[in-house]
Amino acid sequence: MDQWTKEDFILKGNENDFTIDNTVSGDSYWKGAAKRFFGRKSNLTGLVLLILLVVLAVFAPILSPYDYAEQNLDRADLAPRIPYVLSGTEKYNGTGGAFERNKYQELGLDNVYYFFGTDNLGRDLFSRCFMGLRVSLMIALVAALINVAIGMNYGMISGYLGGRTDFIMQQIVDIAGSIPTLVVVTLLMIVLKPGVGSIIVALMLTGWMEMSIITRAQTLRYKDREFVLAARTLGAGNSFILFKELLPNIAGSLITQIMVTIPDAIFLETFLSFLGLGLPVGSCSLGRLISEGFDNCILHSYMLFPCVIILVVLMIACNLVADGLKEAFDPDGRA
Repeated sequence: MDQWTKEDFILKGNENDFTIDNTVSGDSYWKGAAKRFFGRKSNLTGLVLLILLVVLAVFAPILSPYDYAEQNLDRADLAPRIPYVLSGTEKYNGTGGAFERNKYQELGLDNVYYFFGTDNLGRDLFSRCFMGLRVSLMIALVAALINVAIGMNYGMISGYLGGRTDFIMQQIVDIAGSIPTLVVVTLLMIVLKPGVGSIIVALMLTGWMEMSIITRAQTLRYKDREFVLAARTLGAGNSFILFKELLPNIAGSLITQIMVTIPDAIFLETFLSFLGLGLPVGSCSLGRLISEGFDNCILHSYMLFPCVIILVVLMIACNLVADGLKEAFDPDGRA
């Protein structure tokens, strides 16, 4: 073998022509999920729409010059009027044919603008729509959080303990889940006094089961992993393992399920209010506004469209965000 010399270890060429690989640490679970979520335009679109609706629900009723519950019969049935966009003229189809009418001009309301018009009691539909959105979001969010609290603990205990305990707990879920949700909620709303609390209770009694099923599946997936066995070997108790080891690893699935539960709860509240089983007459929610708009849509179609459009946009935004979270937290589709 030839003897190595010092010259054999000298780089040929300019040192700037060579690149050296650097070891890059991998992203954390949450950082990787954030990158995957914000990397898709559809997720960002849904998130922007959702944030915009929440901001409008919070500030629009406050910034509006008209109170959402203020009645003024002199200004009833005013069509939408927006500067340089809509003049407030409404078209009617009567027995004598089609004709137009501008009540703003008839009443001498030259500098008065109702962006969504007014209802048959003279209430501003703009402030009422976004106040109804606020109420519907509040009901759905509270119901979703309660469902998480119940379903998460139920599913984690069932999946972690396993055996006979898991069998009995899942039989309870199967029996309760075999009854159609709509039947349970409808019967419960008939028994209870209509109101926000009654709707939350109805949504709570039927929404926790799906959350518990997902939580149980994720608990079974992780409970025999090395980090759980290591914690058990070191003497960790069941509560520590459940809430310090397992919960952080299944949090992504729970967050995704929350985003799925919110539009479902909003739709169910809207359906109940539309049927007259939700909030009482005079209250303000998307379902109540759609019900009132439907009763007057033959003569005044503008009373129905704004609240329906807001509901559709809200459902689309929530579903886009939910799909994005599902792909971000579990890119392999194993959840």
